[in-house]
Amino acid sequence: MMRTRPLKVALLGCGVVGSEVARIMTTHAEDLAARIGAPVELAGVAVRRPSKVREGIDSALVTTDATALVKRGDIDVVVEVIGGIEPARTLITTAFEHGASVVSANKALLAQDGAALHAAAEEHGRDLYYEAAVAGAIPLIRPLRESLAGDKVNRVLGIVNGTTNFILDKMDSTGAGYQEALDEATALGYAEADPTADVEGFDAAAKAAILAGIAFHTRVRLDDVYREGMIEVTSADFASARQMGCTIKLLAICERAADGGSVTARVHPAMIPLSHPLSSVRGAYNAVFVESDAAGQLMFYGPGAGGAPTASAVLGDLVAVCRNRLSGATGPGDSAYAQLPVSPMGEVVTRYHISLDVADKPGVLAQVATVFAEHGVSIDTVRQQGKDGEASLVVVTHRASDASLNGVVEALRSLDTVRGVASIMRVEGE
Repeated sequence: MMRTRPLKVALLGCGVVGSEVARIMTTHAEDLAARIGAPVELAGVAVRRPSKVREGIDSALVTTDATALVKRGDIDVVVEVIGGIEPARTLITTAFEHGASVVSANKALLAQDGAALHAAAEEHGRDLYYEAAVAGAIPLIRPLRESLAGDKVNRVLGIVNGTTNFILDKMDSTGAGYQEALDEATALGYAEADPTADVEGFDAAAKAAILAGIAFHTRVRLDDVYREGMIEVTSADFASARQMGCTIKLLAICERAADGGSVTARVHPAMIPLSHPLSSVRGAYNAVFVESDAAGQLMFYGPGAGGAPTASAVLGDLVAVCRNRLSGATGPGDSAYAQLPVSPMGEVVTRYHISLDVADKPGVLAQVATVFAEHGVSIDTVRQQGKDGEASLVVVTHRASDASLNGVVEALRSLDTVRGVASIMRVEGE
């Protein structure tokens, strides 16, 4: 039997995502009520610019006093889509203190202070849900946190930023340079006026921290994630990738060590074989590849950003939290029982593609091979081209640690016959 008294929702932020959340709550009100078991009512909307016209939202609901809104004793759920660290952190903890559960899309805050927010939610017996914080509309956090709760996840490998995937896809498919592809992404609205958070990997790193924490039941903070942007990826790198039967993606990679005693989380550009499912993810789409003991290999794919897709994830959480509210229960909280250490990047083992500018004369290859051998790095393939006293040498290694590879590069740069290291890229997905 449906409860007639509505559950009241406070919305913090009414931009691209927030306005879509409000719209769906209004247009799908009957369906949401039927799925939850009670009506849901938008009880207030906190914004910075109250004079802006917001279609479909009663102006009487709009306020600039977000603190007063979350302190109201009649609010059941607070939906936070303002982003950033503050005031979002204080507003969320205040909501818990005053009896409300929280649905958030705030990846930066959760990556930095997720443990403290979960502790606050548990202290006050409230829910903290955040499906929309990673990969937009793609159901990912709940499958990791609930569907795979009885399994052992070993690796999460994914494209979790649509802007960078659009840029790299354009460079691959059209031969465009980085700046040209970025300009197109900006013109189409895929890239912000300041794209730093995307192209330097900050956005993906926050998502990697969240995914690693859930997948491995370990607290992983943003500072634990190795981050490398993609602004130095060139058309020449794509040409080399094609010769290897690969393409290039900016990947978020979260792995459990082979002995199970530690985990790693990293974000960087990587060559990935065309045979791997992630290689075919085009445009601004996202996809995440999960590997576990029992379930095997799973892939989650879809739009990773945008108002309506992200709002879809927010509303899914809202339904779940409201159901919990009616039953007097709470959903899964923070699971960090494993407490595994996060290994530094130097201990990560993978393959490498190294492009060198060298002198075109006898003995160069032998010198280079000796350097690799002295550092315990095994060579898989070598390709050399030369003309007019100059040459390029492309070396692909077997699996080696990042620290060992760094030693190789430092030693190569000391050789008179090596003019420079043109590029270094990891090879993943094999």
